[in-house]
Amino acid sequence: MQKITPFLWFDGDAEEAANFYVSIFKNSKIGRHCPLWKGRLRDPRAAGGEVDRYWEKLSEGGDETVQQCGWLKDKFGLSWQIVPAGLAELLGDKDPERSGRAMQAMLLMKKLDIAKLRQAHTG
Repeated sequence: MQKITPFLWFDGDAEEAANFYVSIFKNSKIGRHCPLWKGRLRDPRAAGGEVDRYWEKLSEGGDETVQQCGWLKDKFGLSWQIVPAGLAELLGDKDPERSGRAMQAMLLMKKLDIAKLRQAHTG
């Protein structure tokens, strides 16, 4: 499992934001306490129902006008792309028609749906 270590600067609400993020990502922790939040987040590529869970939690109170191609903006103004496990394989297929169909399907989605992306990929 991959892990990511974000370094985020907040002019305010740093502690609230840090607590919010670690409540969403399993096995996460808060680093230094100052306007610069350093944390560790696991599960950067979501599997199964995790896409739905991350999308629901991170988009709550956020800006719905920027939700496309798996991107959303949370209530603190931070942008996230919720990427389902397996997307890279679909988009990276050596067959340009298959990868192109997956890409076109992705461009029409707000929240990425791996089942629909696989259907588009296979034709």
